[in-house]
Amino acid sequence: MSLDKDTMQGQGMTSLRTRQRLIERLTEKGISDVRILEAMRDSPRHLFLDEALSTRAYEDLALPIGYQQTISQPYIVARMTECLISDERLSEIPLQNTLEIGTGCGYQTYLLSIFSKKVTSIERIEPLQEKAKKILKELKVTNVNFKLDDANNLDDQEYDAILSAAAPLEVPNNLKKQLKIGGKLILPVGDSNSQVLTLVKRVTKNEFIEEKLEDVLFVPLLKGVVS
Repeated sequence: MSLDKDTMQGQGMTSLRTRQRLIERLTEKGISDVRILEAMRDSPRHLFLDEALSTRAYEDLALPIGYQQTISQPYIVARMTECLISDERLSEIPLQNTLEIGTGCGYQTYLLSIFSKKVTSIERIEPLQEKAKKILKELKVTNVNFKLDDANNLDDQEYDAILSAAAPLEVPNNLKKQLKIGGKLILPVGDSNSQVLTLVKRVTKNEFIEEKLEDVLFVPLLKGVVS
């Protein structure tokens, strides 16, 4: 099944004009990379939500997607993605190999797929992952590899970008070690009361630069798989 033009572009509250207002808000909040703004404008966020919430898809809000999870606020999606691609400003596909922890509904995955040659997306809640797989297939996304896991059993690959949509209490060493030299990890860090969006860059084999960006609120990084 593929999606028709009207479904992709949306109508009424999901129309291009509504999306353009969102882009204006993102610009006002400091998102400046034209590649990100165009991708956010053209991405059908309404398709990743239940129909009852689709009219709110282009508001700058996190919204529930079931299983006590949320679709991230568009500003945060844009901010995290922009941080990962900022060093390669002249490339349309700036990332080679990207790891996402927390597929959720697949919206952030879709954005990462635009800017990456390959994305590995990990999700611990199987029904969410299956729904995301279906939507991305309908959107003809072919460069995402899905894994049902809690991110505690990663392979030996090195990534030039890692994004976590769930918050550990501190930056996990195993994720830092899976960055290529020059690679970036972006994630929320903290407990349920206080989290900071944190950017980590691997400078050499043993040297990392850590930058705290802004206060955020994400679901916690939990162990175990839910079928």
